[in-house]
Amino acid sequence: MSGRASDDAGTHDGDLHEGDCTELSSSRHVISLTSICVFCGSSVGSRPDYARAAELLAREMTRRGIGLVFGGGNVGLMGVIADAMVAAGGHAIGVIPHALVARELAHRAIPDLRVVNSMHERKAMMAGLADAFIAMPGGFGTFEEFCEVVTWTQLGIHRKPCGLLNVAGYYDPLIALVDRGVAEG
Repeated sequence: MSGRASDDAGTHDGDLHEGDCTELSSSRHVISLTSICVFCGSSVGSRPDYARAAELLAREMTRRGIGLVFGGGNVGLMGVIADAMVAAGGHAIGVIPHALVARELAHRAIPDLRVVNSMHERKAMMAGLADAFIAMPGGFGTFEEFCEVVTWTQLGIHRKPCGLLNVAGYYDPLIALVDRGVAEG
């Protein structure tokens, strides 16, 4: 499993190393993580690697005492990571809008499920509960959520780390797009 993360100090080498998930530092600040918001798909995707990565991330977060904040769904990678968190004895907070609860997509097996009125409230609550953000493979919802928190960082709304879990090169095209945007100003 590899990922690429960056903070104010620059970019990491692309591999997940001991210590990467609990403490991020730069020359200006150190951040201790108690919870990470994981954006991920409401589908498991076509590659078994995605579900395995969700399970490994949940186990590692639990081992390090880091709680999960997620979209509150019982389907796809959301369901996989939440189930793995609960199975490992970790804490998961799900945040889901009423409309999705009504469609029976809420993860009822987690003890801390918060129901909100809208997708906007969901994103705001998730951001408020998390110390950092990780995007796993997903679709437009995952992309939109991740891009929004990265934009908030850029605008100074928060200073929370944002990273991609680049399972099997899933985010290589996005990384190339961002690199091109930076290069072309």
